Amino acid sequence: MSAGAGAGRPRPTRLLADRVVEVVCRSLAAGGARAEVEVVELHRLAADLAQHAAHGRASLDLREAVAAVAAADGLVVATPVLAASPGELFDSFFAVLGDRVLAGMPVLLALHTGPHRPAPGLAHVLRGRLTGLRADPVPTVVVAGPPDRQSTSDGDAGELDARIGRAAAELAAAMRPHRH
Repeated sequence: MSAGAGAGRPRPTRLLADRVVEVVCRSLAAGGARAEVEVVELHRLAADLAQHAAHGRASLDLREAVAAVAAADGLVVATPVLAASPGELFDSFFAVLGDRVLAGMPVLLALHTGPHRPAPGLAHVLRGRLTGLRADPVPTVVVAGPPDRQSTSDGDAGELDARIGRAAAELAAAMRPHRH
């Protein structure tokens, strides 16, 4: 249910993804569903994605990652935003997936920013990319950055928690008709 495109340590993008997935699982449980989570760490597939782009061959690890996404009932996509655009791994992986894998897939988009907030239209552009791949992104995009991490450590994470809760509830509701 989760794909992360972050690469650094301690990987704030992964921490954001874990936080979002935890709330999605609680939302599903509140509706009587149990979630099974599989995490796809895109930084571990960087060489495989480059090989695929250069030669059109998918490694076993890349094929397994695509299969995990294809088998999901919903997807949490967390990506760092660098210089007003998502990381290259985000674009590369979703190019490999194409619209066949993501058709009708409910997706929650979570963006981890650097010191500055992304351009106001970036979330709209990324949602458009997902929609172009025939995915079904939920309305709320979770955007978090260093100020949110600071407020979390201070115990005052109300605004970010509210965004995560709203997006998680939207994803859980969108996943219910897709559950087996």
